[in-house]
Amino acid sequence: MQEILRRLEEKRAAARAGGGERRVQAQHAKGRLTARERIELLLDADSFEEWDMFVEHRSVDFGMAEQRVPGDGVVTGYGTVNGRLVFVFSQDFTVFGGSLSEAHAEKICKVMDQAMKVGAPVIGLNDSGGARIQEGVASLAGYAEVFQRNIMASGVVPQISLVMGPCAGGAVYSPAMTDFIFMVKDSSYMFVTGPDVVKTVTHENVTAELLGGALTHSQKSGVADLAFENDVEALLQLRRFIDLLPASNREKAPARETTDPIDRDELSLDTLVPLNPNKPYDIKELILKVVDEGDFFEIQPDYAKNMVIGLARMGGDTIGIVANQPMVLAGCLDIDSSRKAARFVRFCDCFNIPIVTFVDVPGFLPGTAQEYGAIIKHGAKLLFAYGEATVPKITVITRKAYGGAYDVMSSKHIRGDVNFAWPTAEIAVMGPKGAVEIIFRADIGDQQKIAERTDEYREKFANPFVAGARGFIDDVIMPHSTRKRICRSLAMLRDKKLENPWKKHDNIPL
Repeated sequence: MQEILRRLEEKRAAARAGGGERRVQAQHAKGRLTARERIELLLDADSFEEWDMFVEHRSVDFGMAEQRVPGDGVVTGYGTVNGRLVFVFSQDFTVFGGSLSEAHAEKICKVMDQAMKVGAPVIGLNDSGGARIQEGVASLAGYAEVFQRNIMASGVVPQISLVMGPCAGGAVYSPAMTDFIFMVKDSSYMFVTGPDVVKTVTHENVTAELLGGALTHSQKSGVADLAFENDVEALLQLRRFIDLLPASNREKAPARETTDPIDRDELSLDTLVPLNPNKPYDIKELILKVVDEGDFFEIQPDYAKNMVIGLARMGGDTIGIVANQPMVLAGCLDIDSSRKAARFVRFCDCFNIPIVTFVDVPGFLPGTAQEYGAIIKHGAKLLFAYGEATVPKITVITRKAYGGAYDVMSSKHIRGDVNFAWPTAEIAVMGPKGAVEIIFRADIGDQQKIAERTDEYREKFANPFVAGARGFIDDVIMPHSTRKRICRSLAMLRDKKLENPWKKHDNIPL
């Protein structure tokens, strides 16, 4: 018995040591934590239950038979974040560069399978050199097994990828299929083909950071949702984010008591929208002033900035927020903002999170670049996402809601539950000036007539009352009462039940 216990402790010590002191120091020298240090920071103290600590690879080729490390380059198990169950895997770059072997993949698949059975989020801490070349097709098969779990878990339990080192080649497709991807600046990168291959094939000279770094993916490609300064900040913000999410699609997000009164008036909102309809204002000011304690977790803040998305709480309950940003491109819908918002709306609908939409949209962005880039298809994604969503949907039109963009942004016609407008709302087919120049094309040379016609059009259509008269707007509310009216509507909609017709799955315009 003593011999067994001694061997057990030796194996545990070998697993905890990872790739050894030298490789651990090299990891620290890059500003990165080890796989176990990351789990320790992410989970509540003493809550981690590790699985498969003794698993080793089964490869015998290329001298691998003599190189075995318990755990095989990934630490897996479960624990709690703020008392709530999560499953986690953390790749260990100090062991074979975190490369994925058949056994490594089996460990990841095991925790993903269990997460789906019990209904708990899966968090992947990615730090891997890719497939383990020595195992050939077996490692590729391992990747495919993980991919299949990502697909099956999609919409069942939240999946979050935190890329904390390299993630290249086939490895990128697992994070790509998860709900959110967070990255670390100057430390993590994702790309299908690396800088050397790019140089060989296209003769482009590019660094790993520029090709697939955190800033590239959080600002240009939109692949990453957030980029953090270092491992510690990333893990602490991930804890905050997880606390806003439900455990699975069968549950609602956890309610938290708030000291922020539900009926709080915010008088400064009465002067938020400028008198000049062409002057911008910051929609984030509205968001911060109506959510609980001004706490808003924004997602993709540096990508498609004409659309603001994120999670917050109102009345203690988690909500998803989608808002046009008049500060950027006048809040127009374009390809990137439509994709950004559509994906987020679908996530909220998957996980029973009510959606609050703030609308100030003059239409879709015109131009050949948008049309050639398929704005029609991409804009349809957002329309489709809102239209199929069955969660509570509350819409507030603060100023402009023109043309097809009015329909798209959670209008009453695509099953918006409660639709409010501020007195400054302008709901029309298009802006007054553009409309008049089409209707009264013959008078374009007469500036005075055009000005008079524009005022007439604005008086007749560029206000909330025509839509209100048809029941498309439930009420015209004072801006200062926005928080109170939204919170009351959320409470009313708490037990909403709505089901779409049976189908195998929809065919969203991809």
